[in-house]
Amino acid sequence: MKSHHDIFNGSIAFTPATFTLAGIPGLEAEHIWISIPFCLIYIIIFLGNGIILHIIRIDPALHQPMYFFLAMLAFVELGVSASTMPTVLGIFLCGINEISFGGCLFQMFSMHSFTIMESGVLLTMSVDRFVAIYSPLRYTTILTIPRIIAMGVIIALRSVVLMFPLLFLLKGLPFCGHNTLTHSYCLHSDLIKLPCGDTRPNSILGLFVITSTFGLDSLLIVVSYMLILHTVLGIASGAGQWKALNTCVSHICAVLVYYVPMISLSLLHRFGGHLPPLLQTVMANAYLFFPPVVNPIVYSMKTKEIRNSIVRTMPRKRHEVSRT
Repeated sequence: MKSHHDIFNGSIAFTPATFTLAGIPGLEAEHIWISIPFCLIYIIIFLGNGIILHIIRIDPALHQPMYFFLAMLAFVELGVSASTMPTVLGIFLCGINEISFGGCLFQMFSMHSFTIMESGVLLTMSVDRFVAIYSPLRYTTILTIPRIIAMGVIIALRSVVLMFPLLFLLKGLPFCGHNTLTHSYCLHSDLIKLPCGDTRPNSILGLFVITSTFGLDSLLIVVSYMLILHTVLGIASGAGQWKALNTCVSHICAVLVYYVPMISLSLLHRFGGHLPPLLQTVMANAYLFFPPVVNPIVYSMKTKEIRNSIVRTMPRKRHEVSRT
């Protein structure tokens, strides 16, 4: 069970070969039944976001900045879900609740990286809505494909560069035999509770990552919507104002379903120590699973072009099936 060890404050300090993951506290006997809704959630996530990506790829009418950003959002949400799926389904379907030390760090890195990317994509989508409303005639000349690609690369690089130091800090810490986590996946906030060494550098860097990504992104999203509102109020007709604001509804919903569970979970971790573990588990799962389930549904229902493209694609698929 030990990959390396030494004496730390009079006790054996070592990096565990594996971590033990938790399912849902108090419901261990019902895991096989709990696996059913989790399987359905993953099916909805992969089907919903996969359809969004597919129709944006094949429909030339959707080859516009707004939909390229939506494709980015669908991609990173698939990344978050793919990161958690092996351990979540492993626990509930197969009863496998152990993960290697390296596997745990890789899951933490990929899951947090994609989550940070999602925050960055939501920010670029708010910029997209501002440009579309403030300067509609120059919309496609401002948000060109090379600029959109550059934004995507910057978002990805920011996530990876900020997460890498956390990996190395965790690898250097002594765990003294503590290897039991409180979730079905590896979270940084969960992992830094286990070491018996000084975790202050991890906490400080983790706080910096949160502030420079989620904190800054949410602030800039608020600023962009203040500018959007200022621009909309300058439109003379009430119908024009409503039409402009209506183009932002889906993005506002996406921002809310992303940030509300995140803020709720942060407050729960900070002030809810006396609350039952089941509530913390439910909130952690809501934070990870709610946005990728809801966003494809919201965009399909609220965005006419997406809805029409899905409708146009369905007869084509049925025709291809009938020919075969």
